[in-house]
Amino acid sequence: MKRNILSSPRLSELKKRRRRGFFNKILIFLCLFGIGLALLAYLSRLPGINIEAIEVRGNSIVSAETIQAGAEAQLAGKYFWLFPKTNVLFYPKSKIKKFLATKYQRLDDIVFSVRDNRILIISVMERKPLFTWCGADWPADEEERCYFLDRGGYIFDTAPYFSGEVYFKFYGSAGVRTADPIGSYFAREHFPNFILFKETLTALELKPAVLWLKDDGDTEIFLSRSSDDKPKIIIQADADMENLAENLSAALETEPLKTRIKEEYSKLEYLDLRFENKVYSKFR
Repeated sequence: MKRNILSSPRLSELKKRRRRGFFNKILIFLCLFGIGLALLAYLSRLPGINIEAIEVRGNSIVSAETIQAGAEAQLAGKYFWLFPKTNVLFYPKSKIKKFLATKYQRLDDIVFSVRDNRILIISVMERKPLFTWCGADWPADEEERCYFLDRGGYIFDTAPYFSGEVYFKFYGSAGVRTADPIGSYFAREHFPNFILFKETLTALELKPAVLWLKDDGDTEIFLSRSSDDKPKIIIQADADMENLAENLSAALETEPLKTRIKEEYSKLEYLDLRFENKVYSKFR
């Protein structure tokens, strides 16, 4: 009896109706979804909310045309073949920024804004060439090739040849892809302390010109002198630079080093600060 009820024509028809109703609901939903999607796609293409021009501000070395071309390449095409990437509500800001930062290493900061819903403003800040990195070892060979570094030790561009001591030079392989250094950081962990100590030496009128970080952590800072045999200051890369600066400043005000530095600077070979609270010196 129970089996007959479950297989009765009335119950079978009821199941068919429910099934048709379910599929009809799905069909209606898909139609409404399709209509809504088409409407959104149409609205997303309205000229009033799509980027039609790009302006670049703040650049001086990297040309505006190349930045514009790079941004335009990322704005080409559509999302899911429907929504233009030029729409101001969802243009690929992160993708453009990543592309420009990777392609143009000189760019330090990139900020976007949209004016009148149609003009994309790309404001850039370029890295300032403050130092140079010139190889893994000092002294360099005659075919030395140098690269610009910014305030954080980031290597971002090839430097032209300079005669004399125009830029403070760094040497060493720490953190650098020596075969292709652009995009690397030189001694990122120690770089701020190196700059701090360099500035201390400048304040003490010792005129630092070159820093060479060796693989074992010993660091030699060569001082400016007209002859090729420049005197050097030897430190450890992981030393407390403020403490070293205090020790060196005190030593330079203490006799007999004070007088010897003043009168026999041309004979100075090195000042060694690697030993705690000690400054060792050697003159020829």
